[in-house]
Amino acid sequence: MSQVGKIKVGIVGGTGYTGAELLRLFAQHPQVHVAMLTSRKESGLRADALFPHLRGYTDLAFRAPDVGELARCDAVFFATPHGTAMQMAPELVARGVKVIDLSADFRLRDTAVFKDWYKLDHTCPDLLAEAVYGLPEVNREAIRKARVVGNPGCYPTAVQLGLLPLLEAHAIEFDGLIADCKSGVSGAGREAKTGSLFCEAADSFKAYGVPGHRHSPEILQGVADIAGQPVGLTFVPHLLPLIRGIHATIYARLTRPELDLQKLFEQRYASEPFVDVAPAGDHPETRGVRGGNLCRIAVHLAADRKTVIVLSVIDNLVKGASGQAVQNFNLMFGLDERLGLQAAPLAP
Repeated sequence: MSQVGKIKVGIVGGTGYTGAELLRLFAQHPQVHVAMLTSRKESGLRADALFPHLRGYTDLAFRAPDVGELARCDAVFFATPHGTAMQMAPELVARGVKVIDLSADFRLRDTAVFKDWYKLDHTCPDLLAEAVYGLPEVNREAIRKARVVGNPGCYPTAVQLGLLPLLEAHAIEFDGLIADCKSGVSGAGREAKTGSLFCEAADSFKAYGVPGHRHSPEILQGVADIAGQPVGLTFVPHLLPLIRGIHATIYARLTRPELDLQKLFEQRYASEPFVDVAPAGDHPETRGVRGGNLCRIAVHLAADRKTVIVLSVIDNLVKGASGQAVQNFNLMFGLDERLGLQAAPLAP
């Protein structure tokens, strides 16, 4: 297939789950040619040797990252550990390349907060100041004009989309919110870790990061931006014995009892291609969004008639990572934001 006229894309850090997911999604994107795929460790190895499910969809081999060669691309995605993108992004942006970062380097605006949570000094605060937080349902117009997008984390995506209509309508108290969230094991990445081993994660369920999790400041920054003021929220993540999926159960105290909550959510998301408001009384499942760039939300009123309970589910590797990155890419290049993302979720 001819690559003439297509947008040239580079992927830095292509050996992890999010890098592989970018390759999978771009394989069905009609306007994109993935021109460069980098990995120092796997340089010379074909991507489809590492990821056999991509046989027939890519013939790329991994190469050592080189800023000069990456600068020949129109856009570069960073599917890398925290701290990598901020080292390379300034030169790429200066040479006209648009950057979408899937790590945390361009999510948190306050460099002191970033250092506190990630133990790194931010090396390009000027570029951070212009970066746009890539939640399309909130920042769509700014994303269209952005040179750098900080792609949201998985938990923050599910929580913010679950709270967005309630915060915008000032329908809940802005203090005492609870986000009780669960993630599949792929959220920990592809690197070998004891806690991610099958025998450690299967047939079990546990909370982690209760005293503080790296996504906490991102969630608090995001909900404060939506509300227009600080919001008090407790976030507790849990590990589920499954591969993909985020399930966020969110609790808030209602301040406008006259509101039709189902109507509020349906109207807010009526024009959003990747948010589905479930029918009243429904209980969305993680398998209902697996493989799709979709956030499915259900809103309930508790028996006390004072507590709103929102159920928000996403695939952590798609709407929680690579799919949302492709959605942001489409917006940045003036494309239909659904391109490459229209496949239905996979079930069972």
